[in-house]
Amino acid sequence: MASFMIKNVRIFDGESTIESGSVLVEDGKISTVSASPIDYSGTTFAKPGHTLLPGLIDVHIHADSGNPTALPQSLRFGVTTVCDLHNEYPNIQKLRQQVEGGDCADLKTTSFAATIEMGWPMPVVLAHSTNPHVREELATWPKLDTPASGRKYVQDRVKENVDYIKLMHESGTAMGQAFNKPSLELQRAIVDEAHKHGLIAIAHSTCLADTLEILSCGVDGMAHTFVDQPPTPELIDAYKKHGAHCNPTLACQGSSTSEGQEIQEKFAHDPRVRHLLGEAERKRMCMCMAFAKETGGKVEYAFETVRQLKAAGVPILVGSDAAGPAVGTAWGLSAHHELSLFVNECGFTPTEALRAATYLPAQRFKFTDRGQIKAGLRADLVLVEGNPLEDIDHTLDLRAVWTAGELCSAYKGKL
Repeated sequence: MASFMIKNVRIFDGESTIESGSVLVEDGKISTVSASPIDYSGTTFAKPGHTLLPGLIDVHIHADSGNPTALPQSLRFGVTTVCDLHNEYPNIQKLRQQVEGGDCADLKTTSFAATIEMGWPMPVVLAHSTNPHVREELATWPKLDTPASGRKYVQDRVKENVDYIKLMHESGTAMGQAFNKPSLELQRAIVDEAHKHGLIAIAHSTCLADTLEILSCGVDGMAHTFVDQPPTPELIDAYKKHGAHCNPTLACQGSSTSEGQEIQEKFAHDPRVRHLLGEAERKRMCMCMAFAKETGGKVEYAFETVRQLKAAGVPILVGSDAAGPAVGTAWGLSAHHELSLFVNECGFTPTEALRAATYLPAQRFKFTDRGQIKAGLRADLVLVEGNPLEDIDHTLDLRAVWTAGELCSAYKGKL
C-alpha cells in the first residue's frame, strides 16, 4: 500500500487548521500530522498555496441498479465515502466488488430500505419505468406491514452487513400525491430493532407533517428537509428532543421546485469539472425533477429550516441525494453544490460547511476510521489549490484525491 508525505500545506483536519504542516501516510493510513517538519526520505510532495482536506463524505446517494459510474465519479470529485440509502442487495454486492477493484469511493449501505406495498418510492418508479428488469427489482423489495415484519427486516439487513437502517415515511403531500405510508407502530419497531443491533436509523420524509411524525419515532437523522411550508418551532423542538441530525439535500430541494436550475447549470458547466463529468451526467444535472413546483413548494423553506436548525445546534450533514437516472444532481459534484448552498444560503462559514462533509458525518454514522486527518485513520485525503476555508468555491480546484492512500487515477501524473 502507498506511503508518501505532503508538506508545506495548509491542513484542515476536520475540526481545526494547521496553516502550514506535513502529513505522512504509511501503508494507506495517516501515521503523522505535524506543524513541524517530519523526517522522511520517501516520496514527498511540497504543496504551498494548497489545502489538504479529509475525504468528503456524501451521506445520501443512490447507485441505482448498481450503476458503475457512481463510485468512480464520486471519487474524482473528492468524495471518498458515499452512503447509499436504498438499493437492492444484489446491486450492493456488485458495488462492493467494484470497491475492491479500486479507484472508487468507499461504499456504506442500508441495502433495501424499509418499504411497504405501494409506498414510497414504488409508485414513482412504476410511473416512470416500463423496464421489465426494474419491475423485477421492485418485486424483491420489502413489503412490511406489522411491527414483527419490521423487526425481521432489520435482522435481515444485519445479515447483509449493512452500516445503518433507512426508513421511508412519505405521504406524497409535497408532490400532490397520496401514497401508502407506514404506521408509526411499524416505524417505531424498526427504529428500536436497529438500535438493538447498534445501527442508526435514518428516515426519508419530504413534508413538514411527515417529518414530525417520523421524528417522534426516535430516528437518529432525517435524509431530507422539506419545501411545502416554513419550519415551525415544533419542528426545531422535535429535532432537539430526539437528538436527530438533518441531511437537508438542498440541491435536490432546488431541483424539486425548479428554483435551483440556474445554479445546477453553473456547476455542471464549470470549466474545472469538464474532465471529471461525463456528458450524460452533465445533461441530467441541468434538468429539474420539478415534482414540488405545481404544489407551490419553495426552496427558501428548506434554506430557512437549515438556518433555524443550525442556530438551535442541530447537526447538519452534507448529502446530495445524487442518483441515476434521476435528474438535477450528479455523483460527487453535487456534494460541492451542497457545500456552496450551506455557505451562500444558510449562514455556514466555509469551515462549518467542510466539517459537515467530513468530521460530523463520520461521528453521526459511527465511521470511526475516517472523517479526519488524524494519525491512525484511513488516508482519505483531498488536495485543493487555494483556501476553501476562506472561499468554499476552492473545493472544486481539485489537484489530488486519495482513498486509503491510493491516488485516484484522474490525478496520476499531475502532482
